[in-house]
Amino acid sequence: MSTSTAGGGGKPSRSSSAIIADTASGYHILRIDGYSGTKGTPTGEFHKSRTFTVGGHSWFILYYPNGASPAEETPLASEEVTTFRSHSSSGYAEFSKREDLEKSEHLKDDSFAIRCDIVIINNVYAKEIDEEAATPAFVSVSPLDLSAHFGDLLLTENGADVVFEVGSQTFAAHRCVLAARSPVFKAELFGTRKESVTTGIVRIDDIEAQVFKALLYFIYTDSLPKAKKEEGEEEEDDVMSQHLLVAADKYNLERLKLIYEDKLCKYIDVSTVATILALAEQHHCNGLKKACFDFLSSPTNLKAAVDTDGFKHLSRSCPAIMEDLIVMLGNLVL
Repeated sequence: MSTSTAGGGGKPSRSSSAIIADTASGYHILRIDGYSGTKGTPTGEFHKSRTFTVGGHSWFILYYPNGASPAEETPLASEEVTTFRSHSSSGYAEFSKREDLEKSEHLKDDSFAIRCDIVIINNVYAKEIDEEAATPAFVSVSPLDLSAHFGDLLLTENGADVVFEVGSQTFAAHRCVLAARSPVFKAELFGTRKESVTTGIVRIDDIEAQVFKALLYFIYTDSLPKAKKEEGEEEEDDVMSQHLLVAADKYNLERLKLIYEDKLCKYIDVSTVATILALAEQHHCNGLKKACFDFLSSPTNLKAAVDTDGFKHLSRSCPAIMEDLIVMLGNLVL
């Protein structure tokens, strides 16, 4: 650190600065389906992921089932990236021992996934900090708690003026809150369709009770209900996500729809891709549809998916999707 001095008394000058790293980040998930079939890959040979982009740079992952050299045959190879030059690569021979992987919960139905997180430091620079902002605070302001208050309002039912009958359950709510959050509820409760709810009781027949309960929770708190996930509930969570996406689309809750569109992208596999693709087409979920097509761009995934009953039903019920899929496959060949 260099310094300089200046004469004179009086109040000392004060200033603050910060060292800031300008970064770009992203991640790629590589699924290894049919793990047992890769165990026969000769030492030194690898399987390459599709190229992906993070921070304006192209990346790919090399998976060596039996290591890059004879000394590395036991572990599965990969490593966190540290420093790179253009066209260089890095790896770690002892990323995971085969026996540890095969005993772990990560290997399921002969499949596992690897997530590669990448952080790129583009520039490091100094920035002056506003002195007023840098002054120690003597008063601690509590965080926002509006959503908690509205959540309590839903829970206590204080002031509720409408009741929804869903299956065998009833849910009390507040017309103004629902109308402020959903244009569909606004039309039903205050607009052209309000005549049907003058009694204060609304019957919902096309949504399950647990789905409607989660929908109300999001409307009041702008967050998802916290569920205690038991072992083996992943498939159930997948189905619940599909129902909530449909409900969000029905009531024009765009943020909730995007949340579950994103969640469903993580559930795409051979057994679910047909159902999820049909859902994406029916409810205009472009991102989810692209994720399904990306999964099907793998010849292995496509062949396995085409043999499922769900895909056969998809080809009959949504011929437009099949046309889009044919165009996508044609572009890949070109």
